Amino acid sequence: MQKQINQIHEAIYDPIADLSTWRAMPTRSINNLDPFLFLNHHGPQNYGPNNNGLPFGPHPHRGFETLTFVLQGDITHKDSVTGESVITAGGIQWMTAGKGLIHAEVSSDEFKQKGGMEEVIQLWMNLPSKYKMVDPKYMGLQKESIPSISLDNGKVQLNLVSGTYQSHEGPIDSITNLFTSTINMSKGGQFEDSMPEGSQVLFYVINGEVEVNGITAKEHQLVEMGLEGEKIEVRALEDSQLIYCYGTPFKEPIVAHGPFVMNTQQEIREAIYDYQSGKLGSLSL
Repeated sequence: MQKQINQIHEAIYDPIADLSTWRAMPTRSINNLDPFLFLNHHGPQNYGPNNNGLPFGPHPHRGFETLTFVLQGDITHKDSVTGESVITAGGIQWMTAGKGLIHAEVSSDEFKQKGGMEEVIQLWMNLPSKYKMVDPKYMGLQKESIPSISLDNGKVQLNLVSGTYQSHEGPIDSITNLFTSTINMSKGGQFEDSMPEGSQVLFYVINGEVEVNGITAKEHQLVEMGLEGEKIEVRALEDSQLIYCYGTPFKEPIVAHGPFVMNTQQEIREAIYDYQSGKLGSLSL
């Protein structure tokens, strides 16, 4: 049975410093898609030479994971636990904040000097209560380390980050068994997939226009699907790029305060205290 489309949500233009940003979730029309919490689409934006780069200086996180898709440009990741890496276009960064760390996502020195196009999508993925205080972990992968699966006679490319598709397995081992990917589709291309009954889908149109389970979705639109059904069918009405993920809802209380996502207000207070007392470490750029 096909997944039912409940609603199409428009991302909201909400720039951060001088960076153009479209926030797809949360907005006034949708708070979250358990277990997916937050999705920001930064750019595409052209930076000139001698620019300041991305504005995401040191800040703390606890209680969830982040997945950053580097679509154009680059990102330098630094944190108080795992070190530093520079990921370029086509790569990803997966960070398990767990019990907490301080991190920064900024542009490389080369990008700040030379400039260029920058486009990034960041997704926040919740952790259930049993995993909220796991040790922090980070993995950065370049484009060549992410399987690109050719479908529909080359009209569709599925870039698999975590989970399995047909006989392929993503390089990230998600502790919550999330399926995460991007899909590039040429006009007329078709893609279909089946998932476990009860899965929550995250489907976001980065650019282009597609028909998904009979409903049209365009650039900067988030498609909310019901939990019933297991099939998804996508047809590209023009050249398109998508975020396609799914996972099992945790159905636990979500208490969020800025960069902390926990289950209770007391846990939020503890997170703030731990950050202010230095227990999450320190980071300077």
